[in-house]
Amino acid sequence: MIRRSEMNLPNSITISRILALPFCVYALFKNGGTDPTWRTISFLLFFIVGATDFLDGKLARARNSVTEFGKLLDPIADKALIGTVLISLSILNFLPWWVTIVILTREIGITIFRFAVIKEGIIPANRGGKVKTIVQNFAAGFYILPLHPSLNWFRELFMGAALVLTVVTGIWYLVEARKG
Repeated sequence: MIRRSEMNLPNSITISRILALPFCVYALFKNGGTDPTWRTISFLLFFIVGATDFLDGKLARARNSVTEFGKLLDPIADKALIGTVLISLSILNFLPWWVTIVILTREIGITIFRFAVIKEGIIPANRGGKVKTIVQNFAAGFYILPLHPSLNWFRELFMGAALVLTVVTGIWYLVEARKG
């Protein structure tokens, strides 16, 4: 149960991020996922949802309203966002399924690990995880946008960086948690 003191503006924004995802997906799949206008709208919606990740964290720190609930929910909202985007892109055949599987295996695995050790205290996201999330979101965004085929190398390069950061930060997270 969420305590009233935990339901502050930053946590409300985090919850709104999760609730907005169906609208983002609707726009991406509109007209079979090939309509450049709807893909651009979808990109803008996903971008706004992703940008609120910075807003809620900044507000929580500025207002001294960081909560245990927020520390737990924020990474879950991040996983929901990237999972929704990657699965949607793979369903539409814009992104190979193996990329989605590698990234989501790491994301789900770390989330399960967090829940497994929750009685010892919530492990907040670290700087590497935040960079990974930003790169993942931009990489996925470049697959949503109806870019000219000559720019495929650019989005593939970004997704490659996202894959490397995903694996490296996952391993680093487990190593650091074991030390602590």
